[in-house]
Amino acid sequence: MRFNFFSRNSAPTVNHEGAPAFTLTPQVELYAAVATAALSDQFYEHADTRLQRLRELVAKNEPVFVAQLAVYARESLNLRTVPLVLCVELAQLHRGDSLVSRLVARVVQRPDEITELLAFYALANARSGNKVLNRLSKQLQKGLALSFNRFDGYQLAKYDRDGAVRLRDALFLVHPNAKDAAQQALFDQLVRGELPTPYTWETELSAVGQGSYATDADRQTAVRQTWETLITSGKLGYMALLRNLRNILEANVSAATMERVCDTLADRFAVARSKQLPFRFLAAYREVKALPSGHVAAVLAALETAIAHSAVNLRGFGPDTRVVVACDVSSSMQKAISPRSKVLLYDVSLVLGMLLQSRCQNVITGMFGDTWKRISMARGPVLRNVEEFYRREGEVGYSTNGHLVIKDLRERREVVDKVMLFTDVQLWNSTGDGGTLAREWAEYRRTVAPSARLYLFDLAGHGTVPLEVRPETGVALIAGWSDRVFDVLSALDNGGSALSEIEKIDL
Repeated sequence: MRFNFFSRNSAPTVNHEGAPAFTLTPQVELYAAVATAALSDQFYEHADTRLQRLRELVAKNEPVFVAQLAVYARESLNLRTVPLVLCVELAQLHRGDSLVSRLVARVVQRPDEITELLAFYALANARSGNKVLNRLSKQLQKGLALSFNRFDGYQLAKYDRDGAVRLRDALFLVHPNAKDAAQQALFDQLVRGELPTPYTWETELSAVGQGSYATDADRQTAVRQTWETLITSGKLGYMALLRNLRNILEANVSAATMERVCDTLADRFAVARSKQLPFRFLAAYREVKALPSGHVAAVLAALETAIAHSAVNLRGFGPDTRVVVACDVSSSMQKAISPRSKVLLYDVSLVLGMLLQSRCQNVITGMFGDTWKRISMARGPVLRNVEEFYRREGEVGYSTNGHLVIKDLRERREVVDKVMLFTDVQLWNSTGDGGTLAREWAEYRRTVAPSARLYLFDLAGHGTVPLEVRPETGVALIAGWSDRVFDVLSALDNGGSALSEIEKIDL
């Protein structure tokens, strides 16, 4: 079965701002909702509303597509929670084969995802306490049993955490058959609470924090030495390193250790293995740039190198391809992607926009709010360019007049090949002149550039678009926060659909 990305039956509706919009096919709407799901409150939509919409969309789609999308979200977009939601919702609706068990076994890649899936299963079935241990879907149970068999003692101990469901509870519920005597011994240790304490940066620093010291200087020395040991041992994972740069710099580790930190950050193989979402590099960049350490400059340079490596497979455009990269800096974009994050949708827009800009040789960049403003940037320093945009965002105001990007091109009679809008897609006209993106785009293609293509990079997944998405209009929708969105762009340019990457997944 081929899931055609382009919606030929778009129905007129309105978006969250009351502006004219079009609906999406169930497949595309589910794809966009999943690719942008942090399952936390957004500017236009509360987390429980998004969750309910996901449930309704799962019911409207073919089970195989839902399963392929769950795998895509976990393995390509590196999302953790929403694939588990799709597994549980699919288990509610689909019976008669092993699709759900195979999906669960593939999506669950860490032991804590077993307990998270069970906790959501309890929530989805309105159960509490030990009631989650009753009437578990047989296919979920089988898939989780297969997952248990993949984890070693270190992994089980590392992720055996307090919560509504513990790994011990999950073991009793799932009843996995140990693959050998050694694994059975691990399961027995888990039941008794006797798994050895794992060597992790959290446990090592916790032990230091609980120690007794004669002076604060002695405590600081112990913290510094612990960080140096963690870093030189290679036991500090890439994400942990990225998230702890401030702590490492403030611990005043040695110059040799900082050199090791920078080398690891900038190592292209380490970047590839880490599968970091691009905005993680921006978050780290901001955490350290104002610190007084003399090593900050080297760390910032390493982060620039790292994010460049993250986009190394991004298919750019040469001098013959004229590209416009326009970033939405409106008020609705200035919403954190999750409760614990300082990263805004606005930041995601700028990071993805500047990643693309770094790969284009003939490019116009700018931002839109009340107005549209072109801003010339050097090609290359992605994070520094993002910060420059961030510093200047007040220059265009906070409405969502995306149609002005196209109006500017039309009035200049400027021919371009591709227009990239990074936005939450809730476009509306605050000028009162009645202009819309749909109208401006149709007129631009009719009078200036008939073969131009418009790509809407949807960063919020609210379920509507400001103009019809189909080949005849030259419009495509791409959703998500990962650099993998550019794989979709490549698929579109090669005659595929935006769901081509999902269709490739073999279950």
